[in-house]
Amino acid sequence: MVAIVVSVAAAQEGPTYRAPRLAGTQNPDLNGVWQVLNTANWDLEPHAAGPAPFPALVGAIGAEPAGQGAVEGGKIPYQPWAAAKKKENFEKRFAHPTDVQTNDTTGDPEAKCFLPGVPRATYIGLPFQMIQTANQVLISYEFASATRIVYMDRKPKIPADAWMGWSIGHWEGDTLVVDVTNQLDRTWLDRAGNFHSDALHVVERYTPVTPYHLMYEATIEDPKVFTRPWKITMPLYRHIERNSQLLEFKCVEFAEEFMYGHLIDKPKSNQP
Repeated sequence: MVAIVVSVAAAQEGPTYRAPRLAGTQNPDLNGVWQVLNTANWDLEPHAAGPAPFPALVGAIGAEPAGQGAVEGGKIPYQPWAAAKKKENFEKRFAHPTDVQTNDTTGDPEAKCFLPGVPRATYIGLPFQMIQTANQVLISYEFASATRIVYMDRKPKIPADAWMGWSIGHWEGDTLVVDVTNQLDRTWLDRAGNFHSDALHVVERYTPVTPYHLMYEATIEDPKVFTRPWKITMPLYRHIERNSQLLEFKCVEFAEEFMYGHLIDKPKSNQP
């Protein structure tokens, strides 16, 4: 138990740890497969355990685990109209997209296997891999095979808004800082209906605190939805098992019945 306490304390202190350098650079080597161990994808705010969406069908499978939350201060600072919208989002999270407008505006994008956006891709629950060079960092996510490039040596022109946004990075000491803009407004922040607009601006910080942990912070700003910028913080854990790698989770085929089942011809009854 003493060893565990010391390890946690060391991770929280952070600055005393000096990560190995990426070959040919003075930057820390963040290469590896990482994953969260929390319930942030269920709800970024503190929450109690809850039943599965369809308990009569699946029992305790899929029940929501309790979580202490990842939001600094506990509450997301919504504008009044946005707080009401967040509640509506949660109530309609399983809405079937029967037309284009419903598909674009209603229901949790995770259920449709849409790309998760930033920061949700970090804590959606599946692992992701950081592949680092001197000039850029590729972040590859297991969920829906999402990827994004963090440009470190230049700021190329933004071609268009995108599901995973546009990422420009730099180093502040041993911390990788990533400025993320130009995300679509169709992603959510979690399964609880927390959301944003097209004005979302995210600044991420990845700081190595032990050989096996990164401290992840994301400052979230959206003047259309929130009253002020706010922050989430959580540790990321390195996979150290033999032959650690991302596996496939191409979930599009899992969502086909959910999204397009209403278009399938129903068998005609032989009854008069």
